[in-house]
Amino acid sequence: MQIRLPRPRGRWLAGVAAFAVLAGAGTWTAVADDGAPAVHREDRVQEMPGAKIDTSYFTTGGKERRPAVLIGHGFGGSKDDVRAQAEELARDGYAVLTWSARGFGTSTGQIGLNDPAFEVKDVSRLIDWLAKRPEVRLDADGDPRVGMTGSSYGGAISLLAAGHDKRVDAIAPQITYWNLADALFPNGVFKKLWAGIFFSTGSAGTRDGAAPADAPAGDAPAGDAPAGPATGGDAAATGAAEADAAAGPANPGGCGRFQPALCAMYERVAVAGKPDAAARTLLESRSPSAVGDRIKVPALIVQGQADSLFPLSHADTMAKRISANGAPVSVDWIAGGHDGGDRETGRVEGRIGDWFDRYLGQDKGADTGPAFRVSRTGGVDSTDGQALLRGATGDSYPGLSSGAQPIPLTGREQRFANPAGAAPPAISTVPGLGGGLGQLSSLGVGLSLDFPGQSARFDSAPLARSLRITGSPTVRVKVASNNGDAVLFGKVYDVGPDGRQQVLPSQLVAPVRVENAEQGKDVTLTLPAVDHDVDAGHRLRLVLSATDLGYASPAAPATYTVSLLDAGALAVPTAPAVKTQAAGLPWWTWALPAAGALLAAGLLITARRRVLAPAPDPELAEVPLEITGLTKRYAKSADRYAVRELSFRVEKGQVLGLLGPNGAGKTTTLRMLMGLIRPDDGEIRVFGHAIRPGAPVLSRVGAFVEGAGFLPHMSGRDNLELYWRATGRPSSDAHIEEALEIAGLGDALARAVRTYSQGMRQRLAIAQAMLGMPDLLILDEPTNGLDPPQIREMRDVMIRYAAAGRTVIVSSHLLSEVEQSCTHLVVMDRGRLVQAGPVAEITGESDTLLVTTAEEVPEPVVEKIAALPGIGSATRTDEGLLVRLDGATATGMIAELVRLDVPLTGVGPHRRLEDAFLNLIGGSA
Repeated sequence: MQIRLPRPRGRWLAGVAAFAVLAGAGTWTAVADDGAPAVHREDRVQEMPGAKIDTSYFTTGGKERRPAVLIGHGFGGSKDDVRAQAEELARDGYAVLTWSARGFGTSTGQIGLNDPAFEVKDVSRLIDWLAKRPEVRLDADGDPRVGMTGSSYGGAISLLAAGHDKRVDAIAPQITYWNLADALFPNGVFKKLWAGIFFSTGSAGTRDGAAPADAPAGDAPAGDAPAGPATGGDAAATGAAEADAAAGPANPGGCGRFQPALCAMYERVAVAGKPDAAARTLLESRSPSAVGDRIKVPALIVQGQADSLFPLSHADTMAKRISANGAPVSVDWIAGGHDGGDRETGRVEGRIGDWFDRYLGQDKGADTGPAFRVSRTGGVDSTDGQALLRGATGDSYPGLSSGAQPIPLTGREQRFANPAGAAPPAISTVPGLGGGLGQLSSLGVGLSLDFPGQSARFDSAPLARSLRITGSPTVRVKVASNNGDAVLFGKVYDVGPDGRQQVLPSQLVAPVRVENAEQGKDVTLTLPAVDHDVDAGHRLRLVLSATDLGYASPAAPATYTVSLLDAGALAVPTAPAVKTQAAGLPWWTWALPAAGALLAAGLLITARRRVLAPAPDPELAEVPLEITGLTKRYAKSADRYAVRELSFRVEKGQVLGLLGPNGAGKTTTLRMLMGLIRPDDGEIRVFGHAIRPGAPVLSRVGAFVEGAGFLPHMSGRDNLELYWRATGRPSSDAHIEEALEIAGLGDALARAVRTYSQGMRQRLAIAQAMLGMPDLLILDEPTNGLDPPQIREMRDVMIRYAAAGRTVIVSSHLLSEVEQSCTHLVVMDRGRLVQAGPVAEITGESDTLLVTTAEEVPEPVVEKIAALPGIGSATRTDEGLLVRLDGATATGMIAELVRLDVPLTGVGPHRRLEDAFLNLIGGSA
C-alpha cells in the first residue's frame, strides 16, 4: 500500500534545488512493518531524453549522510518487484533508489536491452540525482558513494553502469549475463524458446505515455525541465539518437516496445533459425563484456545452477575478467535460477547487504563471505519434505575446470539423423519447469527425452567411488555431416546401476554448431557447468542429440556421424579445494528442549504478574473481545507507534475481518491479543478478563498465526492428540473428531507430517487451532497454501463456526474472501483505527452486479437486458456484464438472463470491498 503523507513545508523548500535538475512529480510514503523502523518512500517520475522514468526513493530519515544503492529489476518486471529488498537496505542505513526501466512498469520509452545510449545513460542521470540529495554520502562533488544490484536484466545494468560510470563503487549482480549474444546464440545456435519469451514479454508492454490501470496514484507526468548530462557517464548517445527514441511509438510489426533495430534483429534470426554477424554485434554492444576491461569495482557475483538462460559459464567469465582488473570478487552459485528452483532470497540479500557494508559503508569488520560458495542438496527436510541446502566453500574461485579427472568412455562410431523440420525434438529444460526438475536431479530424479535414431551415446564403466562434478566437463569428438553444418546438443547423464534410470544434472545441455563438416571436424565440446554428486556404482553417459526443444536445429534433414577422440576421455572437473559444510542436527532436536525451557521461565516470570491483573468486568462476561485505547510503541522510541489508541468491540456470532496495508499494526494487535507481547497503554478484555501473558481466559482462545510447529516424524492425528494432552485439559473436551473433519485430510492423518504438502500442513494447523472448539478463534492468513476448493471450504468453515455462537477474527489480504465470509470489519492504517462496523455499512450497499460469462455477450442481447423491467442499465466489460438494478431483484435478473441464453458463470457485487478499502487507506494498496 502507498500511504499518502503530508509533505513538511521546510523539507520541501530545502529540496527544491535538488529536484530542479531532474524534474518530476513525487509523493512521500511511510513504509513500516510491525516492530521495524519506518521507511520513507518518495515516488517520482524523472524526465529523461525520450522517456519518463518512474522511480522510488527509500530512506529512514535522519540528517546523517549514508551510502546509496540502486536496485534494478528483472526483464518484464518493474520497480515494485524489488521494493522489499529496497526497504530492508533502507532500514540497514542506505539511501535506496529503484526505477522501472524504459518500456516497463509505468516508464515510457522503448526497450533497448540495456542500451548504453539510453538505459545506461538513465542510470548515470539517476546517480546525478543521488549526488544532490542531502542524505547521500559523497566521495567528491557530484560523486555519491553508490552501489548497484539487481537480478537478470537488473544485474546486467549493474555491470554495465560500473563499466560506463566510474562513480559506481560496488556491485552485486545476480543470475545475469556477461555477453547477451553468447546467451541467446551459444556456440552459434539460436536459443529460440528463451528468445521468444524475451520478445513476447517486451511486446506485452503498455503503449508509450499510457499508464496501466493499476499505476500508483500521484505518479503524474514529470515537468518540462530536461535532465542534465551525466557527469560521470558514457557520452556515446547523440542528439539524433535521442530524438529517435523520443518519438518512440510502439513498433507496428509485433515487437511491442522494443527499439526497431532489436525487433528487426529478432525477426531476422527467428526466420533464418540461426544468428548472423550483425545480430551478434548488436547484442554484444549492449553487453557487459563490451566494457569488461573497465569494471574495476568489488563484485559479488550470484549465479543460478538451475539456469538454461544465463548458465554458470557467464559468471565464470565475468569473475575472471573483473578479478583480472584488480577488483575483489566473490562468486556464489545458488540452487535456483531462471528455470525455477530455490533462489535463496533471504540468504543472498543478507550477503549483498554485508557486501555493501564492507565496500560502501567501509565497515572492515563486515563478513563478506567466502571467495566461492555453492549450494548443495543435503537430503530432505523432515518437516516439509523440501530439499535441504548446504553450502560448500572455497578460499578462492576454482573456475570451471579445476581438478579435472579423466573418465574413459566407450562406444563405436555412431550415425544418427536430424529429422526433417527438426521434429520431434529432444527435451531437456523447459523454461519455468526445468529448474524444479533440476533441483530434483540432485535427489536422483529427473526428466529428459532423447528419441531413438536422433542421438549418439557413449558410456563409462561403473564408478568405483563417488564423484562430485563441479564445473564443465569436456570431451573431444569427431563430427561429420552429409549436409554441411551439424548442430549438436551435448549432455552428460548420471545413470543408475540398472543402466536405465538416468538423471540430467540441472536439466542442462550444451549446443554447438560445427560448420562445413562434410569431411569431418575435430571438436572439443565444453559441456554444461554443474555441481552434481555421482554415487559409486553409477555410470556417466555422454549423449549427443540432433535436436532440443529449446533451440533451433536445421530444418533440412541430415545424417551426422560422431566418434570419440583421445581414447574417449571425458575430463570431469572436481574442484577439490571446495569443501561442503557439515550437516547440522534437525532443528527440532534442539529447538523443542529450548522452547520448553523458555516456556518454563516465562511461566515463572509471569506468574507474579498474573496475580496483579485487573479484576474481571461482569458486564463484559458475554463479550468475546473489547479493545480500549490500545497502544504499542516501537522499541527504543518515544513517539513512533506500531499501534495507537485502538478501540473496537466484537460480539458473539460475528466473523470479523481485520484489514490494513503492510505496517498497519495488524500483527502487533493480534500478538497483544494472544498475550505474546504487552501493550504500552490501553486494555484488552476477553469475556471480561484482562489479557496478560498466561491469563487463564486464553484457554477460550484458539489461534492460528504464522503457521504451527509439528513433530515431523509423527502422524497428523498423533500431533493433534499430543498438543491437546500438553494443555492438561480432559481429552473429552478436545472435540478432536470435529477438528479432523474440518481439516479434511482423510487417510493422510495416519501419515507422518514430514510427507505433507504446504496446504495439508496449513489445514492441520487450523484444525489444531480449533481443538476444544474455542469461543474466540483467531486466524492469520488462513488460506495460504490452499487451492480454490479448499479456500471455499475454509470460508464455509468460518461461517458455520460463528453461526454456532462463537466468534472468528480473520486477518487476510484476500479481500474477495473477506467480503464473502466476514460479517464485520476493522480497518487499520498506520496503527490507528480507520473504520469499524458491518461489511455492508463500510462498503455501502451496491445496486450494480458483475455478471461473468463464458463468452462475450452480443450487443443486441445486451440491449435486450438493458430494456428489461427493473434493470437500470447493462454494459459489457472484459469479464462479462455490469448490470445496475433499478427495482429488479438479483434472482429475477438471473432468471431473465437464463431465458435469454446468456452463458452465465457467476454473479456478484462489483468490487465493493476493494473500492471501499482503497478509499479508506488512501487509494493505494
